[in-house]
Amino acid sequence: MKIEVVGRAGPEGWPADGCRCASCGRARAAGVRWEPTRVMIDGVALAECPRLDVAGGWDVRVPSGHRVLVAGGVGQRPEPAAGVVYDAALLDLVGSPEHLGWLRRAGAVSEATDVRAVYVDHRVASPAEFERRMGFWTRPVEGTHRALVLGGSRSGKSAEAELRLLARPDVTYVATGVGDPADAEWTARIEAHRERRPSWWRTVETTDLARALASADGAVLVDGIGSWVAAAMDETDAWDDPSRVRRKLDELVEAWRSTAAYVVAVSDEVGMSLVPTTPVGRAFRDVLGTLNQRLAAESEEVALVVAGRVLDLP
Repeated sequence: MKIEVVGRAGPEGWPADGCRCASCGRARAAGVRWEPTRVMIDGVALAECPRLDVAGGWDVRVPSGHRVLVAGGVGQRPEPAAGVVYDAALLDLVGSPEHLGWLRRAGAVSEATDVRAVYVDHRVASPAEFERRMGFWTRPVEGTHRALVLGGSRSGKSAEAELRLLARPDVTYVATGVGDPADAEWTARIEAHRERRPSWWRTVETTDLARALASADGAVLVDGIGSWVAAAMDETDAWDDPSRVRRKLDELVEAWRSTAAYVVAVSDEVGMSLVPTTPVGRAFRDVLGTLNQRLAAESEEVALVVAGRVLDLP
């Protein structure tokens, strides 16, 4: 089966005529123009191939006998026919990358499935950012891999970590910050994170992060290292004497180094803010900053997130 994506943008193309958003402006400045989605399969226009309607799109039968699952439009999430493993899937990945994870989990998309993005438009910042995300979604790294995602408060670091794993079928979310019914603001933050991630992700709430990493396989998201450090310093009474937490730090670094999982961990970048005015604040900053360095040294990828923008660190 030969798939030719002649155009892969949304109905108005990208950049969209008359649109003043930054994404469209950036594309115009770069001389980029993507045409509305048009696909040829084995030399036949997709629209002319026999198809069955499914919720959110079509189950297409192409001349070679292969079956293709196709999103019906922007924002559509096509549901697969029961028991079918599709030869190709044309999906709105920009809008719903997690749907690819669900299809993989359901068995409708396999490693052999040719996955293509259609209806790409200004919902993503730029063609370069689109290609970066496609690497996570359609060309996932298998086996042991560690990525440390750093950022300040409200930088978008958690959203970036989640984005990297949305298209995977099985993810364990390790939450190191446990809700406190007496703290409504903290509980609301945890609930917002829970609602944002796919419902089929498995959640583990624990401060025994070293054990979680040592026993993990598949894909794991840790959010976050800063909450774990605070808990570890509480458990070891290390606020007045940070040396007391050293053993726990060493155990975590060793577990990070030896894990068999694909791990994405979120941590707070504490080196760019004001120097804390209290000894306790300075102790936390120093312990977390040093731990970030140690984890980064044992990571295949390290990224810094600022205002929702991602900078890959060498």
